[in-house]
Amino acid sequence: MKLSKLRLISGAVLLVCASLAQAELRLSDPLPVAPEVTMGKLPNGLTYYIKKNARPAQKVELRLVVKAGSILEDDDQQGLAHFTEHMAFNGSTHFKRNELISYLQSIGVKFGADLNAYTSFDETVYVLPIPTTQKGNLEKGFLVLEDWAHGLKFNPADIDSERGIVLEEARLGKGASDRMNKVLYPKLLNGSRYAERMPIGKEEVLKTFKPEVIKRFYKDWYRPDLMAVMVVGDIEPKQAEKLIRQHFGKLKNPAKPRPRLYAEVPQRSQTEALVITDKEAADDSVFIRYPIRPAQEPVTIADYRRQMIENLYGQMLSARMQELTQQANPPFIQGGSSMGKLVRGYESFSAYALLGKGGVQPAVDALVREDERARRFGFSQDELDRARKNMLRNYERAYNERDKSDSAGFVAEYSRNFLEQEAIPGIANELMYARELLPQVTLQEINETVAKVIPEQQKKLVVFMGGEAKPGATVPTQQQLLDAVASAEQQKVEPHAEKSVAGSLMDGPPPGGTIASEKLNSAIGVTELILGNGVRVLLKPTDFKNDQVLMGATRFGGQSLYGDADIYNARYASAVVGSMGLKGMTPLDLQKIVAGKTVNVGASLGELSEGFGGSSSSADIESMLQLVYLYMHDVRKDADLFQSYIGKQQDLARNILAQPDAVFYDAVQHTMFGNNPRVDGVPRPDDFSKVSLDRSLDIFRQRFSSARDMTFIFTGSFELDKIKPLIASYLGALPVSEVPHAYRDVGMRPVRGVVKKAVYMGSEPKSTISITFTGDVAYSDEQKLTLQALGEVLNLKVIEVLREKMSMIYGGGFETSMGQHPYGHYSVALSLPTGPENVDKVIAAAFAEIDRIRKDGPSAADLEKVKLNWVTRQQKAMRENNYWMSQLMGSVTQGRDPAQILRYEQRVRAITPQAVKQAAQRYLNMDNYVQVVLYPEQAKAAANNSQATR
Repeated sequence: MKLSKLRLISGAVLLVCASLAQAELRLSDPLPVAPEVTMGKLPNGLTYYIKKNARPAQKVELRLVVKAGSILEDDDQQGLAHFTEHMAFNGSTHFKRNELISYLQSIGVKFGADLNAYTSFDETVYVLPIPTTQKGNLEKGFLVLEDWAHGLKFNPADIDSERGIVLEEARLGKGASDRMNKVLYPKLLNGSRYAERMPIGKEEVLKTFKPEVIKRFYKDWYRPDLMAVMVVGDIEPKQAEKLIRQHFGKLKNPAKPRPRLYAEVPQRSQTEALVITDKEAADDSVFIRYPIRPAQEPVTIADYRRQMIENLYGQMLSARMQELTQQANPPFIQGGSSMGKLVRGYESFSAYALLGKGGVQPAVDALVREDERARRFGFSQDELDRARKNMLRNYERAYNERDKSDSAGFVAEYSRNFLEQEAIPGIANELMYARELLPQVTLQEINETVAKVIPEQQKKLVVFMGGEAKPGATVPTQQQLLDAVASAEQQKVEPHAEKSVAGSLMDGPPPGGTIASEKLNSAIGVTELILGNGVRVLLKPTDFKNDQVLMGATRFGGQSLYGDADIYNARYASAVVGSMGLKGMTPLDLQKIVAGKTVNVGASLGELSEGFGGSSSSADIESMLQLVYLYMHDVRKDADLFQSYIGKQQDLARNILAQPDAVFYDAVQHTMFGNNPRVDGVPRPDDFSKVSLDRSLDIFRQRFSSARDMTFIFTGSFELDKIKPLIASYLGALPVSEVPHAYRDVGMRPVRGVVKKAVYMGSEPKSTISITFTGDVAYSDEQKLTLQALGEVLNLKVIEVLREKMSMIYGGGFETSMGQHPYGHYSVALSLPTGPENVDKVIAAAFAEIDRIRKDGPSAADLEKVKLNWVTRQQKAMRENNYWMSQLMGSVTQGRDPAQILRYEQRVRAITPQAVKQAAQRYLNMDNYVQVVLYPEQAKAAANNSQATR
């Protein structure tokens, strides 16, 4: 008898657990290393991790992980750990400056998206994914890693060229958060060295350091006993180990290595308060940091069990905090308490709240009260049962997907093992621990642990961070913060009142649903159903994941059917409904009912269309369909939850226009569309006062009371003979009364001609350039693909010229789009952050590249880099449910043949340099673009003086 996939998975889980449970689980036993991981150490001390993994196929993820970050910098090296990372791409033993990036692009590896690196306090990690489709790629990849490990050249000219790029990266990080964090971190980290060694470093060092200073850092800390090499992917372990020994076995440690020490974080000696304000702060928040303690990664099974208990009570405490936000006048917008990691080797219990209009006192009252309630009275058995179900389900899903997990996830896990000693017993062992240990965790044990962990009036740091005082708002003083916490600690606390909820979403399937017709598109393995009520369903069963089902649904209509006066009611209708729940169930009730399940469904009302999006495990498809049915039959009206939603959105919007980036984005949108009332720019608090509960609910019901002309799409791990009866029962029973199912062209169009605008906002010397070309077009998929190629080729030039040659930007680039609804249109948008002093030069350089590609077209080599990267990504995407969902959804909305997905590589290969040149001439119309530039506020006076002089 042939077993179903789901039964095979469940059987495998049971067999693994049964066989492992036969051996006695001793809590004192050390946690093992997963048997599928080859882990070792070379004689020179270099650690390596190897795992054969087939997803994605023909690709290997390589990592070089170095236990060297900014914490190790000498005073004259502040910022050079990060600068060293940059120099890894600027000349080494086997690659001259710019050769490495160019070579990797030529084999399909995209700089930034694929090839990358990062530097933190205690580590530097180099990310190198290598496609193995061509012979020699893998050997070259190991050569790159070897050069990074001990072959960087630090040519003085290359260092000087890179200074500008690193300084531009530093410029990007400037703003309110950076300014406030510079005040916060010394207090938060109790005066430890971490606060003095931010990875970006100091500008004066970055501008003036001598080459020998960075070479000293590289020589001291880039050594094999502080390194790990990770090789995960489509490779045999023996081959990987041979390459590791070949390339890294010859590395030597210094004769007298500097000791690799970790910074200590001192204990807090007294309770303190800190008030940090900034006129550009995005929001107001309050934060309570309790005493810091050493963190212990699990070493034994007993440690693992302890970590499970921490996760259980953390989940339950988070649920209670979320419940507070569902009140008509919530004490905060978001809030929570948890034990969390601070820096390597340290953790502390902390409470945090994003403040609403009520300010500090109600938020602090709520945080302290809920923590004290949990500490004193603990949790209920129902709360523990739900948390246990959710945790066990997460383990089971991870186990089910163990052979369908991407290599990048495994190398991230192994990196944490090397850097922080995070255990890597493997998901088979972890599932066994969960099945054996979770049932043994008692409510009494949970509550006793919580009573010990949650602090009781201990020394603490209380922090307010937010905007400067505005009319109607106040900023607390330090003493007021301390008084707020002291007052909160004296509150009377009662046990938590647990509300009972229904046992299921629905009593059973509705009657009457049928399947009227069925046909198979064998080319792409998609079955089309027409249900008895006329609803269309596309089914794409896959084996890409073992326990993932995605659902989407769409039809035309959306916000376009409503006039300008109703735009806010239409825009927020689906969010309003989502905030109130379904049938007699609040959003929190729904979470409790589906505890232990993996299911999520949301409705959306877009500009031109409406529909559903959802996901579930293979076992929870029926619950997903039930949620769709309830959305179309029984949405819930709750004045308190509506008011809670509106109040929180107004609070979130209150400070947003204090941020320069938000003001700039808003200016771009309104400049592009001439202040059209339907522009979806930055929300204002007053926008939400225009949302009516009854009207938004009415609009939602108008659009979702009928499924007429709606197409549902399912991709993932399901069997046709099992999903079809469920679809017939639930989707086949949806109402299909007459409802408009075509969008309305509301006439919203971009401005014509050359329009330029300057925006002055912000105190930091930062600018952002936005240049957008738009126009009408007779849409075709081929033209869209060619336009995308144009954008990607231009991005190569942005990196090559504006970044690497001119050193005037760190990031940015072109984005293209083309659509056919409500009319054929395209856009080419360029965004470039830079310094105010460089704006004119950067714009001139960008237009020079645009002019060059309009005249000469792209080089064949550049276009080939783009094509190869696309084809490489497509090969991976073809094994992903998300990709198939988006392609099938596009075939519905654009009316194209879904089998076109199979001709993607052929279509890409057909793009020629001449076609891209013609696209540049057509779409980069120098007589029709919008240019908006953000300047700091201080530049406004200079601009006004200049205009007055003229």
